[in-house]
Amino acid sequence: MNDNGLKEIVTLGGGCFWCIEAIFQELNGVEEAISGYSGGSVENPSYEQVCSGATGHAEVVQVAFNPKKITFKKILEVFFSTHNPTTLNRQGNDVGTQYRSVIFYHTPEQRRIAKEMIDELNSSGSLEGSIVTELSAFSVFYKAEDYHQEYFKINASQPYCKVIIQPKVEKLRENYVDNLKNVKLKL
Repeated sequence: MNDNGLKEIVTLGGGCFWCIEAIFQELNGVEEAISGYSGGSVENPSYEQVCSGATGHAEVVQVAFNPKKITFKKILEVFFSTHNPTTLNRQGNDVGTQYRSVIFYHTPEQRRIAKEMIDELNSSGSLEGSIVTELSAFSVFYKAEDYHQEYFKINASQPYCKVIIQPKVEKLRENYVDNLKNVKLKL
């Protein structure tokens, strides 16, 4: 809980969890972004099991946020703008159900807001294709192994981080400057 006793949680999948975690850790009002697995049938799956595609789990990030500092709608806006929600079971070179675009909502209100946003985005014509993001009720979250946590912060110089994650973080920093924890002014 934060100082005001407020905390809301949503569980999001949009490809590799390293990318999603790096994005949400940057946002003011996000108190925690934890990489893990959700939506499958195997209890306490390992990374290797999830990567096989056999568990039904998606790589996800459980986002805890203060709704007085950042709205759920803003969380979704960032989510939809930092991954491709129109590709089924795929993000870039990552292919399989474990990389699906998914919102595991924790409340009926989250489901309603997410459904409204999906409908608005689909009718706006701003995306190349229809949104295929799965909307599912949250049931269980399994925290990923420790070496997956804060992966981008720890491994920013790794090729995957430089080529895949860094551009997404830069896009976030350009488009959501008013929502960042650490605003760096350009002089």
